[in-house]
Amino acid sequence: MSLSISGDFNEAEDLWLLKLSGEIDISNAHHLKKQLETAYEQTRANIAIDLADLNYIDSTGLGVIIGAYGVMRGAGHRIILRRPKENVKKLLRITSLDKVLCKE
Repeated sequence: MSLSISGDFNEAEDLWLLKLSGEIDISNAHHLKKQLETAYEQTRANIAIDLADLNYIDSTGLGVIIGAYGVMRGAGHRIILRRPKENVKKLLRITSLDKVLCKE
């Protein structure tokens, strides 16, 4: 499965903007983990993740996001998931992560 990640820091909003496309599963979730760690180490700020082009995420991918959220939350920062497709939104609802990670 293929995963593409692009990201930039928006100085005006003091916010990382990451865009994910493709699919996240056990075979490539480590790429997302590394990207989140690298971004947060560069500039400690909130991270907004655009999921509009993400077709699939499994529990490993969710675990990576939850782990990063836990680290960031301790420092007063957040991860915000934006524009998930219906199938991803359903998974976020089932796990109640929509209540924590999809609020602006």
